[in-house]
Amino acid sequence: MIDPKELTLLKDALKTLAEGYSELPDFQADYDADAVAAVLQEVATRMHDNYPYFHPQYAGQMLKPPHPIARIAYAMSLWVNPNNHALDGGRASSAMEKECIVELGRMFGWQNPLGHLTGGGTMANLEALWVAGRLHPGKRIVASAQAHYTHSRISEVLGLPFSAIDVDTDGRMDMTALQAQLEAGDVGTVVATMGNTGLGGVDPLSRILELQKKHGFRVHADAAYGGYFTLASELGGDTRTSYDALLDADSIVIDPHKHGLQPYGCGCVLFRDPSVGKFYKHASPFTYFSSAELHLGEISLECSRPGASAVALWATQQLMPLLPGGEFATKLDDCIRAARQFFGRLQQSEQFLPLMAPELDIVVYALNRPDSSAASEGARRLFACAAERDLHLALIELPTSLVQQYAPQLRSTSEMTTCLRSVLMKSEHLDWLDQIVEILETSAAEIA
Repeated sequence: MIDPKELTLLKDALKTLAEGYSELPDFQADYDADAVAAVLQEVATRMHDNYPYFHPQYAGQMLKPPHPIARIAYAMSLWVNPNNHALDGGRASSAMEKECIVELGRMFGWQNPLGHLTGGGTMANLEALWVAGRLHPGKRIVASAQAHYTHSRISEVLGLPFSAIDVDTDGRMDMTALQAQLEAGDVGTVVATMGNTGLGGVDPLSRILELQKKHGFRVHADAAYGGYFTLASELGGDTRTSYDALLDADSIVIDPHKHGLQPYGCGCVLFRDPSVGKFYKHASPFTYFSSAELHLGEISLECSRPGASAVALWATQQLMPLLPGGEFATKLDDCIRAARQFFGRLQQSEQFLPLMAPELDIVVYALNRPDSSAASEGARRLFACAAERDLHLALIELPTSLVQQYAPQLRSTSEMTTCLRSVLMKSEHLDWLDQIVEILETSAAEIA
């Protein structure tokens, strides 16, 4: 878990950082080191009460460990503790953030986007939908029924009506259902989810953009989870078409603290048209005085934000540029391969019923039982049994009618069925599949 090399690298980086302030009079913070040490030992012990999110045998929720360079750069920057709201609070880190935004925009084919980092995807989506509401005041926001619940919450906060659009059996937005909603003429924004967090389905963005030509709504791409997969070479044909269409979306949200190998919290919002910055305009007589340049705080709803996030992301993107075929992209391909191979192994098992084939790196599967109630009970028992063997999964509640599309032999005795869900978002998962499957099979046999 802890690599001593990281501590050496941090120490060396801090030495170089200190050299930049060597001309200042000596100053040391006054604190009781013994008291601090005692509390830190208590904190470290309390932190045992966590799942091993960093380990390949954690294959449950959407949790991916930061890259060592991100951890080290983030920690190193805390000795300055920059604030990226204004240049006065974080000059170097603000410059790094702007460079990161340029690179993230280029990843989607955008050359001059307006954007900034945020505390996470929720805040990033809030800003995107806030701008959409300013451009289409009072009009409805729609997203798929498998879109993240944050969109309905945000719409309520913004005082805008929201509707969920049905999905097809693979978890993607149903185009017939969307067209029916558009005929009402009151839809101002369609949210296309580029990899929903439940099933991993990618909404058909190119088809949504075709409808935009007729109905004139704004298209926001929620790529918080799946955005980085635009660099992957392993995407299927329809999925690749949807990702290529990101070029024509109006706004995009992506979370570097998911597949971008960053610590929490690090989200990002991008706008294709920089002129939407006019909605952020404000005057703060005490905040902006050191530069005539555009401050990040002038294009953000958030005020104080950690400059450490920008430092960590910049360092990571320097080490592993966001390029197709590069090291970073290759690791994303490993995640897709791991999901496909895991899905194939489940298909060969007598214990499990895999559902939709994975588009990205999420695999959803049910226990092979005669009815939905028994399958639900089995999933919950296997979840606990596997955890005792240090394999950590996730549970998801799905309509039994959806599960029956893939397992027609399953008798419906409940409206919903509890299924298992694994997010294979660590590239190392590809090498750990044998171990994961062995624990799964052993656990399933035990509860049977």
